[in-house]
Amino acid sequence: MIKLKLVVNNSFSDFKKNEIFFNRQELKIILNLYAKMVSQGYWKDYSFNISKKRISFFAYKRVSEDAIFKISKNFHAKNNNLKYYISDTQGNILSMSDNLKTLLSKVKFDNYRIVN
Repeated sequence: MIKLKLVVNNSFSDFKKNEIFFNRQELKIILNLYAKMVSQGYWKDYSFNISKKRISFFAYKRVSEDAIFKISKNFHAKNNNLKYYISDTQGNILSMSDNLKTLLSKVKFDNYRIVN
């Protein structure tokens, strides 16, 4: 006989299904930027980091190094401007906005160089 367990206070169920990840339009905008930067030779790889508070898209110059840029979406932003933001390898916020398309148009990604 199979025993079933009912989980009542599951924190994961608090999220709406469309809030867990980037929606289709946001992902399309980010991946179009990624394709443009790969074709110009600036970026080589990407990854995602998902937590309860935010989702982040990481862009890498080389796979063996740290991410060059992080594009994040806050699920529970206290300030509306903090819904989307872009940060560099040190965690400095380069730009933030409530609209992803305007945020990505403000930052010139090919002008930033990593200095060791």
